[in-house]
Amino acid sequence: MAKTKSVFVCSNCGNEAAKWIGKCPVCGEWNTYVEEVIHKGSKPHQTNSDVSRPHPVKISDIQTGDHERIDTRIGEFNRILGGGLVRGSLVLLGGEPGIGKSTLVLQLALMLGDSKILYVSGEESATQIKMRAQRISKEQQGNCYVLSEVLLENIFVQIENFKPDIVIVDSIQTVFSEQLESSPGSVSQVRECAVRLLKFAKESMVPVILVGHITKDGTLAGPKILEHIVDCVILFEGDNHLAYRVLRTTKNRYGSTSELGIFEMHESGLTEVVNPSEILISRSEEDLSGVTIAATLDGHRSFLIEVQALVSTAAYGTPQRSSTGFDARRLNMLLAVLEKRAGFKIAAKDVFLNIAGGIKVVDPAIDLAVIGAVISSGLDKPVDKSICFAAEISLSGEIRPVGRIEQRIREAEKLGFGKIVISGANTVLNSQNFKIKVLKVNKIEQALKLLFANS
Repeated sequence: MAKTKSVFVCSNCGNEAAKWIGKCPVCGEWNTYVEEVIHKGSKPHQTNSDVSRPHPVKISDIQTGDHERIDTRIGEFNRILGGGLVRGSLVLLGGEPGIGKSTLVLQLALMLGDSKILYVSGEESATQIKMRAQRISKEQQGNCYVLSEVLLENIFVQIENFKPDIVIVDSIQTVFSEQLESSPGSVSQVRECAVRLLKFAKESMVPVILVGHITKDGTLAGPKILEHIVDCVILFEGDNHLAYRVLRTTKNRYGSTSELGIFEMHESGLTEVVNPSEILISRSEEDLSGVTIAATLDGHRSFLIEVQALVSTAAYGTPQRSSTGFDARRLNMLLAVLEKRAGFKIAAKDVFLNIAGGIKVVDPAIDLAVIGAVISSGLDKPVDKSICFAAEISLSGEIRPVGRIEQRIREAEKLGFGKIVISGANTVLNSQNFKIKVLKVNKIEQALKLLFANS
């Protein structure tokens, strides 16, 4: 009988230790070591001696060309991939439970009718997948084949027999190899299965899409090396209670990481949001205080968002500061600038801020819109609905310029806004070509005077 032994593996970086350690000496994380049982002297990889090994090639002799891409029939998914699914690539799709990961990959499989898709599910039975497929599309179910299997060796046998064009594995945490003694989802199993799937993708030029879980702090479950192994890491974000979902790329070897895709969840699946500005801003005819519109950028895409603020007298001794979709620390900084530089007394007020639609914004260009919404709510005076904002605010109260201002102006003009407030330091090259009126301000006092001169 082969002797067994246990090792302790860091679930964050994959470092191994002979005993449990409180703090990982490699990545510095606390309480990440878990015990795994392995065979002594076991070798995960069985290499054949008759297989030809690669040899060094001079870099000038390497042939290059455009990466052949597969059109996924989903425009937003193509956008974040950089134009489509690259042959031989390994894509990791992660997100919270119930966010719509399985729905998205199944919808992709059903739409690619001209490609043979092998959908490997370790979480659901074939009947459950069929029920979801009928809900997504009641018509022809494409060229998708379902395999309910978790053993990696059996999966590779079916792949060899079936010879698919695309492989989808839902999820990588449920797949395990019999060559390892550890349980499915452990660090060693996730790492081993991902490496072998990567080897298959590169040798066969068949793209593989892995669905992954995330931990309670929002990071992808499994070792950090999993993100280094794959070619593309996509995060599926959004609130389960809201209809909108956002796809963000944090790593992409074949395209840009500054793209995002927006979807709307329906009972029949996910629908692309081609123009998010029309959905993220309200079309109410009534003038409401505490509401402003900001022109923001996320990656290469520009869109308008609605900023909502509520300022009220503090009901308790300590005023509350709460924000949804916006950094709370930056909100506190802007409130301090507002009180120090503009003289707006807000120390004893409760301030609540919300970005409509459940979108999270990190673009500093919405600073002026946040300030305008707070002042509007505090004075209970609505801001002109024909005005939108695109400017950053510094600690000195200066209105700072933001990048790609012409793209923001063009988006505001397209949606029918009559004015846009920007920094005086921004240079607009083709201002005469815009029908929208561009208002420039240099100080926060000038901006507030422009908006609330009659208040």
